[in-house]
Amino acid sequence: MGAKRILLVEDNKFVGTLLRTKLQAARYSVVWAKNLAEALAQLAVQSDGFFAAILDYSLPDAPAGEIIDHVVRRDIPAVVFTGLFSDEVRNAVWMKNVVDYVLKDNFSSPDYLVATIQRLERNLVTKVLVVDDSSFFRQVIVDLLKVHRFQVLTAADGVGALAVVEAHPDIQLVIADFSMPEMDGFKLTQRLRARYPKEEMAIIGISAKGENLLAARFIKYGANDFIIKQTFLTEEFYCRVNQCLDGLENVRRIREAAIKDFLTGLCNRRYFFDVGYKLFASAARRSISLTCAMIDIDHFKKVNDTYGHDVGDQALCHVAAILQKRMRATDIVARVGGEEFCILAVNVDDGNVEGLFEELRQRLADTPLELGDGRQLNLTVSIGVAVNGCAYSLEGMVKVADEQLYIAKRSGRNQVVVGRDVVSDDGGEAGSR
Repeated sequence: MGAKRILLVEDNKFVGTLLRTKLQAARYSVVWAKNLAEALAQLAVQSDGFFAAILDYSLPDAPAGEIIDHVVRRDIPAVVFTGLFSDEVRNAVWMKNVVDYVLKDNFSSPDYLVATIQRLERNLVTKVLVVDDSSFFRQVIVDLLKVHRFQVLTAADGVGALAVVEAHPDIQLVIADFSMPEMDGFKLTQRLRARYPKEEMAIIGISAKGENLLAARFIKYGANDFIIKQTFLTEEFYCRVNQCLDGLENVRRIREAAIKDFLTGLCNRRYFFDVGYKLFASAARRSISLTCAMIDIDHFKKVNDTYGHDVGDQALCHVAAILQKRMRATDIVARVGGEEFCILAVNVDDGNVEGLFEELRQRLADTPLELGDGRQLNLTVSIGVAVNGCAYSLEGMVKVADEQLYIAKRSGRNQVVVGRDVVSDDGGEAGSR
């Protein structure tokens, strides 16, 4: 799938150039129209192809925001970018079901616009549950969320909400009314918090005007935020929703940084052993079988010396992507050293071990790294493998795989060597299978 296309409607050359540059840097394809007539011409030929639009409010041939209706009517998420600020303009814009209303008077506004488009992309796979016994207000919230392209689920009470969460455990945000039959918002929040901590699911409580004191209670029961139904503004609603989801994403990034290699995106050494111990324990109980493979890029120092460290980094990412794509979701693929990778593969039939890693070695050898300008870099790897039952500890299994890797490299590289000898916990040989 190609880059998502953004319609940019802006008559100011400097502003348009700046926005186009920033959007392209974020890997979006930009179609730039400088007035209403050009925008309508683009919409006529490719309206279905636009993921979102950034619209100047005042154009030479449309000074009062006329462009907004043309875009929204085609169900294209619209962000209004304007130098005009007044309550009248602001209220008129928000009445048109836009995504956001951003002023040009802030130097950080272009970056905010790009972040807003990126948020819309993430929203396509973000599930939000709206829980309210009022079908009218439930639909109001649903309509607002759909403007931002969320996947929206609904429930009329707390009991129904728990059933929806059971069916969709990847829900990231719950917006829950207080006053509902069978199970109110407080009890629902408590039930959800017993299963999902704040860093995994956000909850926003809502209630009627005059129940302001409920805010503190909602938050004490575990909600992240609270909104009064009759007084919230659309802009405020979106800010609160996005703030909650941004908090979840920040926690997710911190967690990923702790368990993933920053360059390749594979698991790091710490995660490999944390999960590996659990897998090895299951293998020891014969619940699963486990195969360990150590993989090293051949002549990697020569790659860095010849092409530079930037290409070396590309080579690491290239190999990592092939390893990740070839192995299964149940397998652990990690970068454990400079050019070394380690795989823990679950339930590989003993007779298929050598064939699996030989096929992986061949695939890496047959898939050159494209350097641009028609240049290619051919890479090979050496692989050492330890089969199920060859060691009495995870460390022992890794040691056997590492020893086989050493044999593969000493024997000429670009080959697979499988070790089947049983070793003791201290690495000494304890017999053979």
